[in-house]
Amino acid sequence: MVVSENFRIALRALRANKMRSILTTLGIIIGVAAVIAVVSIVQGLQFMITRELQGVGATYVMVLPKQDQNQGPGVIARQVKLTWEDGEAIRSQVPGIRLITPLIVAPGRQIKYRDRQHSTMLLGVNQDWPEANNHQVDVGRFFSEIDLRHRRKVAVVGRKIVEELSLSEPIGAEIYVGDLPVSIIGVMEKRGQALGQDSDDLLFLPFETALMVLGRDAGDQIQLRLQAADATVVEQVKDGIIQLLRQRHRIAEGQPADFEVMLQDELLETIGSILGMITTVVGAVVGVALLVGGIGIMNIMLVSVTERTREIGIRKAVGARRQDVLAQFLIEAVTLSLVGGGIGLVAGYGLGALVASLLPGDWPPAHVPLWAVLLAVGFSVIVGVFFGIYPAGKASRLDPIEALRYE
Repeated sequence: MVVSENFRIALRALRANKMRSILTTLGIIIGVAAVIAVVSIVQGLQFMITRELQGVGATYVMVLPKQDQNQGPGVIARQVKLTWEDGEAIRSQVPGIRLITPLIVAPGRQIKYRDRQHSTMLLGVNQDWPEANNHQVDVGRFFSEIDLRHRRKVAVVGRKIVEELSLSEPIGAEIYVGDLPVSIIGVMEKRGQALGQDSDDLLFLPFETALMVLGRDAGDQIQLRLQAADATVVEQVKDGIIQLLRQRHRIAEGQPADFEVMLQDELLETIGSILGMITTVVGAVVGVALLVGGIGIMNIMLVSVTERTREIGIRKAVGARRQDVLAQFLIEAVTLSLVGGGIGLVAGYGLGALVASLLPGDWPPAHVPLWAVLLAVGFSVIVGVFFGIYPAGKASRLDPIEALRYE
């Protein structure tokens, strides 16, 4: 009953000085709003990435080339090679692989249809791409093994390319990729944008055809996308790939590999750690705003103690104990901090939702997890207690006689 009464007194004090209360809690409002906004956006981003990776399944494996890390200062790093010959060796010698495709990525490639031109991202792959990456054809068909064997000049395009080139009947249309004419045999399903990459603005060419456009050197540093036969053999597949590629690349024992093999779980863990680091850094920065807000609360509570000295004297004269006065002003400080935290919570969610709506592509809506709400409330309470304890202690130690004499 005493606690609820103190809360009512605290709320009356806040209402009596609305502008001062808002200005006092401004630091907490900004700090909490910034944390909630960042968390809501990062959580939405993590949800989207997780959804994309889970779409390819737990058997998904990526093999990537990486720059030689064993070079001294001033030494030009050697060109790391990862070729489709490596991929074919993996397919034939590593057990447990169901599908494998090479991947050449070439952004900013000019394509042309009649008098219309468009810049797009070119991907050189084989017939296993749709199933390996869970990216299916909507109209027409994807490449067959025969298309690749005979190096046919065919292409599969994304929906945006159809729109940009005004292809009323895309199947069978002939477009130019640089100087190479290719016939469209399929249109991929609509996927939307993610992480700044438009999945509908992609041009797929058979691997060997892509090398005709990009040059044979492009085949020296490719990526590989695999699907293991079963989730239970993914780790064995990874170990087998590492062992085979180290042999093929003649990497001595104890030397770092010039390639990287990543599984779906590892990708999710890496992305989660990066996003967690972003949240931590932002949280540390806005912690300064919370500190400023706490100092503001301490300052205004000291002013409040001075203004209400006679009130404190009267309360003590009619029997209020020291702990009663301490609780009253401490609860008032916590209430002030909680009000700021609550406003910051709402403002942060609104800001996160606004930013998410303005971002391009199929960005997921802002999402504030329960732990973020509890963290915001907890921080508000801690700031209120920490910065309110000194003014509350000062009020509780006032001598009632001296307080009653205060003018």
